[in-house]
Amino acid sequence: MKRINLILSYCTVLGYLFLGCSAQAQQAKQPNIVVFFVDDLGWQDISEPFYKEVTPINRKFHTPHLEALAKEATKFTNAYATPVCTPSRVSMLTGLNAAHHKVTNWTHPTANKPTDNPDDMLTPPDWNINGMSPDPNVPHTVYATPFPQILKDNGYYTIHIGKAHWGSAGTPGATPLNLGFMVNIAGHSAGHPQSYYGEENYGNMPGKASYQAVPDLMEYHGRDTFLTEALTLEAIKTLKEPIKRKEPFFLNFSNYAVHVPIMPDPRFVQKYLDKGLDPVEAGYASLVEGFDKSIGDIVQFLKDNGQYENTVIIFLSDNGGLSRNPQRSGPDHTQNLPLRAGKGSVYEGGIRVPLLIKNANNHMARSTESPVIVEDLFPTILELAGIEDYPLVQKKIDGKSLVSLINGKQDNSWNSRNLVWNIPNKWIVQDGPGINFFSAIRQGDYKMVYDMKNQKLELYNLREDIGETKDISKQHKKKVKVLSNLLTESFKTWDAQLPTFKATGKKVPYPNEIK
Repeated sequence: MKRINLILSYCTVLGYLFLGCSAQAQQAKQPNIVVFFVDDLGWQDISEPFYKEVTPINRKFHTPHLEALAKEATKFTNAYATPVCTPSRVSMLTGLNAAHHKVTNWTHPTANKPTDNPDDMLTPPDWNINGMSPDPNVPHTVYATPFPQILKDNGYYTIHIGKAHWGSAGTPGATPLNLGFMVNIAGHSAGHPQSYYGEENYGNMPGKASYQAVPDLMEYHGRDTFLTEALTLEAIKTLKEPIKRKEPFFLNFSNYAVHVPIMPDPRFVQKYLDKGLDPVEAGYASLVEGFDKSIGDIVQFLKDNGQYENTVIIFLSDNGGLSRNPQRSGPDHTQNLPLRAGKGSVYEGGIRVPLLIKNANNHMARSTESPVIVEDLFPTILELAGIEDYPLVQKKIDGKSLVSLINGKQDNSWNSRNLVWNIPNKWIVQDGPGINFFSAIRQGDYKMVYDMKNQKLELYNLREDIGETKDISKQHKKKVKVLSNLLTESFKTWDAQLPTFKATGKKVPYPNEIK
């Protein structure tokens, strides 16, 4: 009898040990990570406000699924990307600032074709026109280790859906499969869709297809499935495999919406026409609601399959909202008010973006005003994945992990860091506010803008003047000197590129050389 009791006691102890180990294993389970990366979405172009109040622009849109996500996430109200898409995407993948990786403009769908427009005064530098590369010695690329490769090497099932635009065709960076993704659907070297309509095969029409024709998705050709919906259906199909394998997954869902061409989503456009929006703005709003539904469908799939609790969800845009007619309605650069300008500009309308991060197993809603930037997502994602040691070609990254902010820990270091932008390029033919040959730096509430063409430094206090309407450089010369020195120091550390004067062949001076 004593022997039986001893055996039972031994089994009980083993059972407790087993349960304890199981609990620890469950607790240590790597979280799934989902990134919803939207193209060309303005800071206010959703119904969830990122300003101190709901704006008239917020009221134009209907994004209930993002509103729901915000109730369980950290909202970053001072989050930034770069003024145009490819630099932001490369910064996120590499952890490097665009001035550092030198992909400072959007990349052409085919290799070795600069996208800069001609200018009478300045010549752009020899920037990395082919984007990023996971392989060395590829001309005109930044050679770097992308974080999806690190996730894959640490047991993650990695999936890319939608727009890629990390590298030009003819280089390794053109396909996500070379950048650490195990699955790629519809990602290639082009930056926007030829068509959003399945009836038009997303652009893959005989004799009419361009580089912008969206690849894959043949299953939906000739059907009335909108591009956003087709990508969503494919994402859900693909997620079933890692769930079946019981493997952690990383999904990079990069919708082509809301990039031009603004083609109305038939599922939603009529409600916006009925509200009185003109056809262009109604079409734009329908694209917004379409990607919101996409987010809602994937979140519901995660919940239905027991994955939502252990999933990190990140939502952001790759640059500020487009603010030029005729692609958008109304006078130029009014579409992001009170922010100044829009896509392509170093003013707030071109770089300030919405950012939400929901942590795994945490439903705490928080908001932070700490200034953060797109390259911060590289170390953030790897820390959330529990990956500490990893080899990097780029040796040192520029991003800073946001995990402390997600956990509600705030300190002054966030307001003393420098956020830097450098656009030594001619993005569009016509110069505009903060567009073509500009750089900028933000530290705390202050932001300095360097107009390279006019050899001018501007200073703004963003807390008091979010619209950058009052240049206070003459009243705060010491602050201008400090920021111009910091921006110059960053440029020299990174060997950042500057344009040259056509008349003399000399490089544009550094910011601290401006008198």
